[in-house]
Parts: sequence; structure tokens; C-alpha cells
Amino acid sequence: MDTDSNADATAADPAGFFDRLADRIAAVDSVVSVGLDPDPNRIPEFLADADLPRWAFNRRIIDATHEHAACYKPNAAFYEDADGWRALRETIAYAHGKDVPVLLDAKRADIGNTTRRYASALDDADGLGADAITVNPYMGRDSLQPFLDRAAKGVFVLCRTSNPGGSDLQDLELASGEPVYERVAALADLWNDHGNVGLVVGATAPEELETLRESVPDLPFLVPGVGAQGGDAEAAVEHGLAARPGHDVDVGLVNSSRGIIFAGEDAVVGAGARDDGEAAYFRAAGEAAKRLKRRLNAHR
Repeated sequence: MDTDSNADATAADPAGFFDRLADRIAAVDSVVSVGLDPDPNRIPEFLADADLPRWAFNRRIIDATHEHAACYKPNAAFYEDADGWRALRETIAYAHGKDVPVLLDAKRADIGNTTRRYASALDDADGLGADAITVNPYMGRDSLQPFLDRAAKGVFVLCRTSNPGGSDLQDLELASGEPVYERVAALADLWNDHGNVGLVVGATAPEELETLRESVPDLPFLVPGVGAQGGDAEAAVEHGLAARPGHDVDVGLVNSSRGIIFAGEDAVVGAGARDDGEAAYFRAAGEAAKRLKRRLNAHR
């Protein structure tokens, strides 16, 4: 699909992403997003001979964690080769089979027909069929418009990220006196014509989380950094979730990737039979997802 039109996809699924996400959060009592970042260097040796090792790994992770997952978040960087795209398509379809939405962490944006092609990854017929995507606002609204126009799909705009270098640009003070990340949040709020816009705000900056929630009370946040990066779980829940009209649950996502999907690396050490080692590996991922769910729910 090389146009901005997504009438067929929207008509087939009139509910917006955040309404579907609210239903999923209510169904599993969880705001956990499980990041599916299958680093080839860390995929267990016992999956090395699989046809698509990344897909084989993701399938087992989904089997182990779906009861605790509000969403899955594959990062496109781990799939950008021929076998990777095949693995990603299989992963998205399998997650959907478990009734779990998928947020593609791609941080896309560009101009003209290029950004239209990037946005087609959200399309069900001709694209990957992801339910939501992360985007980069640096090039302005026109670079994001094809994503925003897909009313049934979620669009998470990078705002205040959890990496140490995020402050190089995001904290710069504008002539108005506000930092860049606050202006990004205000713009995202203005771009939210279809109620499908959220923000990416890292858990490693809890004060900024609180400030942004006050300035954009209605936008759900995707909050990375709670797992291996050691972010603030309480702040992630208190400020990351937003009320959604028509739903009894607040909506937002708190993501952990490595802390869940590679939790089994220690569990395999000392395991006996191969089958026991495989089971222990993925059982550890399920237990890690369950622990994070309970940790976050303590603050909901």
C-alpha cells in the first residue's frame, strides 16, 4: 500500500488501538510490555538449528509470557534481514493468535513517499500487521502524518528517552523556557486527532515523567527502562498510565526486554537433560514477566 489511505484496515477493525489495549489490560490485569529483542548472540544454543531461530525463540517466549503480557514490543533492529522479516511476521501473527497486541519499535519517520512506505508496516493486508509503532518527531508533523492517519493504529512519539545521551537534545531549553521534550509532548497532544497518539517516556527520569503527565494528562505513555536499565517502577505506573473514556482501567505500557526474555540464561546452568534445560529457560522468562506484573500492579 503506497497511499495514506487505510480505510479498509480501519473499517475492518473500528476500535482504536488504545481501546483494544485497555481491553487487554483488563483481561490480564497487566500493563507489562514484553520486548522481543532476540539478539542472535544470546539466543540459546539449543535453538541454533531451528529454521528461523529468532522466530523459534519468540514463539517460546510468547508461550511462556502471554498470560502476563498486555503487549509485545519487537524492536525492528533485531529483524532487519531477510530471515528476520520472516521471523517478525510469524511473531506478530502468533502474538495475535494469543490475543496480544504488537507494538513495533521502529522509531520511523521521513518525508513523502518514504514515510508512507514506513507507515505501511502497520497495514494488515500488505504490511506486517503491527497494531502500533514508535516514531521519531524530529522532522515534524508531515513526516508522521501517514502514521497518524491510520486511526485504528497506535503511534508512540519519542519524547524523553531512557538512554544517557537523551539529554543532549531533549533537555535543551527553547526560547520559550521549556525543554525540547516538553515541546514534543505538547505537539504530540495537538497531533492526536484520532485519539491514537502516545508518548515514549523513560522510567529512568521519574521527575520528567511526572512533569509530562501534568502537561498531557490524556496521552498514554510507553515507559521503557524498568528492567535491565533499573528505572523507577512506581513512577512508571503512577505517571505512565492515562484514563481512557469508556474503560475502567488506565492505559499505558511499562516495558522490559532483556530482563524477561533472557531471564533463563542463569536457569540453564547446571540443568540436566536438554529438555529440562529448555523448559527451565523459558519458565524463567514466564516467572520474570509475572514478577514484573505483580511489581507494577502494587502501584496501580
